[in-house]
Amino acid sequence: MKILKYSVFFIIAAVFTASFAFAGADVEKGKALFNDTKLAGGTTGKSCSSCHPGGRGLEDVGEKTEWKMMGKKFKRLEDVVNYDIEMALHGKPLDPKSEEMINIIAYIKSLKKE
Repeated sequence: MKILKYSVFFIIAAVFTASFAFAGADVEKGKALFNDTKLAGGTTGKSCSSCHPGGRGLEDVGEKTEWKMMGKKFKRLEDVVNYDIEMALHGKPLDPKSEEMINIIAYIKSLKKE
């Protein structure tokens, strides 16, 4: 019974923490950053939307728990975004807890297949 109580407590705490972390997320700001050619100091003149116009190819990506890209495996969507920022945009990685990252993740998670 004690294990059940602890399990329920941790599940509730995890849900609360996740919802609190993304409570301030702004999908529209995330979309603007996704289209920004100067995101994270990128020097290529490209934006995320250069390779993913309108989010193409990213539909339902936010529902995954693991990502594979260019022979690498990632456990967090933030790491995938930063890898793309570094490799494709030649920018500096964003702090995973930054407002910019939270907003970009919110935008990506808003993309759904029609």
